[in-house]
Amino acid sequence: MDEAKKTILTKIANTIRQLSIEAVQKANSGHPGLPLGCAELGAYLYGYALRHNPKNSEWVNRDRFILSAGHGSAFLYSCLHLSGFKVSLEDLKQFRQLHSITPGHPEFHETDGVESTTGPLGQGVANAIGQALGLKIMEEKFNKPDHSIIDAMVYCLAGDGCLMEGVSQEASSLAGHLKLNNLVLIHDANKITLDGPLEQSNSENTAERYRAYGWDVYSCDGNNLEELHEVLSSVKENPREKPVFIEMRTVIGKGSPNKAGTHKVHGSPLGDEELQLTKEALGLPEEDFAVMQPVIDFFAEKRQEDASREETWNKDFEAWKSAHPELAQEFVAMKERHIPEDIETLLDGVEIESPIAGRSASQAVLQELGKRLPFLYGGSADLSGSDNTMLKEFPLIAPGDFAGRNIKYGVREFGMAAMAAGLFQTHLILPFVGTFLTFSDYMRNAIRLSALSKYHVIYQFTHDSIFLGEDGPTHQPVEHYATLRAIPNLHVFRPADANEVRKSWIAMLQYDGPSAIILTRQKLPELEHTRVPFTEGVGRGAYIVHKEKSDAIDYTLFATGSEVSLAMEVCQALEKMDKSVRVISMPCWELFDAQDEAYQKSIVGGDLGTRVSIEAGVNMGWHRFVGADGITICMEGFGLSAPIADLQKEFGFTVDAILDRILGKR
Repeated sequence: MDEAKKTILTKIANTIRQLSIEAVQKANSGHPGLPLGCAELGAYLYGYALRHNPKNSEWVNRDRFILSAGHGSAFLYSCLHLSGFKVSLEDLKQFRQLHSITPGHPEFHETDGVESTTGPLGQGVANAIGQALGLKIMEEKFNKPDHSIIDAMVYCLAGDGCLMEGVSQEASSLAGHLKLNNLVLIHDANKITLDGPLEQSNSENTAERYRAYGWDVYSCDGNNLEELHEVLSSVKENPREKPVFIEMRTVIGKGSPNKAGTHKVHGSPLGDEELQLTKEALGLPEEDFAVMQPVIDFFAEKRQEDASREETWNKDFEAWKSAHPELAQEFVAMKERHIPEDIETLLDGVEIESPIAGRSASQAVLQELGKRLPFLYGGSADLSGSDNTMLKEFPLIAPGDFAGRNIKYGVREFGMAAMAAGLFQTHLILPFVGTFLTFSDYMRNAIRLSALSKYHVIYQFTHDSIFLGEDGPTHQPVEHYATLRAIPNLHVFRPADANEVRKSWIAMLQYDGPSAIILTRQKLPELEHTRVPFTEGVGRGAYIVHKEKSDAIDYTLFATGSEVSLAMEVCQALEKMDKSVRVISMPCWELFDAQDEAYQKSIVGGDLGTRVSIEAGVNMGWHRFVGADGITICMEGFGLSAPIADLQKEFGFTVDAILDRILGKR
């Protein structure tokens, strides 16, 4: 590295330090340790290594940077501001304030240039691995000997905490297996955690662990620009077959005279006095939020180079389109992720036998969708033969071979969910992933971040209730419907039969956030009254599948999934007693909540007689529909290991048992 480059990058590093610690101090909240310790890396990446265009942050072939250690967000915002993304100096001054675009942890869609929502440690690593996998898929699909239109790199900065979290270990193991050679994971090895020295809780050799995963491993002093350049330029310029792990030794809080190298600088503002001492020690300007003119001039010139680089790519892209028009059409289809207008007609035409398990009905739908939607990619946590997620006409993705449409994630549910978010973040892929419903607990925080960030990811959960049978309570979900419904922005579907499965997929494809479809292992009959258009049934979230015989309703039965057919049987028994009964299928509460008041009242409003919910899970949430005096036919504990018929009798999910519960109530 020549002296001129080293001099300007040093100035940029110190500017990152100043902007970050002053933003934290002004907010009186935040984490100054990482920005002070990693400033040289930020200067090198944003001032030299990253191939991107800040004036078009969605350029498809840009290099990506993910800050997995999201608590160091002031570092990222400072880099984005200096580089020319839509993050102003005023935005830095509003760090962590209400409705600012510089929240406490980076949020996807909130801040220009932020590639991933991070903060819960380790998930950013898995997001980065998902992005790297998505880009390798695009490389294989679109690159030709005459034109290479996708060759972007993914860089991720992770702290000690990120690499202790299991989710990063799950995803890192798979990244090594798949040989994702476009990925660079940088470990901020400062040996300090929030609670104290790392040695108090961890003594492993992390670099050797990554070597065992199948990564190339390097080491450098992260506060030395020449060493950073030697390692990162070598990684970028030399062909390789493996992902790269860099153990980057840093001093947390570097420059703080009294707190550097200690946990005291991790998660609290420096304080006015220590801030001043730090500025003096680093030779920073007295002016608050100062950006030196050489730094301003450097990035102004670099932005022109960045824009020129994208323009050169655009010309090559146009030449590629002319040479490969069919591929170009597929590229546009993947980028736009357009859903065909005739999707309902298409899925109604899928032949599905009756009775059929919900998982099998969904698999039949997926086969047709796979043919029509080139951006749809599936995967499973070692259960594709049981959760029925396999796209049968397409091969598996394999180490160094990314031509397939099916990803075997192994027994790594949390890693799978976080990697799926990364696949979505490429803006070219709509991922769906599968496992048993009870294992959604392993995935929960990744699902939550997808909901927070409105990632379009679809989760296919099978073995949906105690009625999976002999596997017993360890595998029988009971609280899971409620816990998933509790997540804002997540649409949860529990279809009653194949007709509702078809329509649930329409809803999940159209919704721009995450969805979960919950499917049975046991066979379900097709119901006559679910054969209604999407806009009259599942698309409304809840609808009447059996209308009362008279205006004076005696009973209203609410049900989802396999219990809808049971509710219909209970209805028939009640009608033989001359009772007037309404049956409501509620496949998606969230869609029902989105309907206008008039429609909601037409379904659940007014005097509905005795209200009864029937669902083989805990009753949490049902009283909003059945009222305090309503009856909830539900699970009040865990299940048991037994055949389905025995479980139905044991837990009261038979017609006779339900009649015994509700008769005598009006």
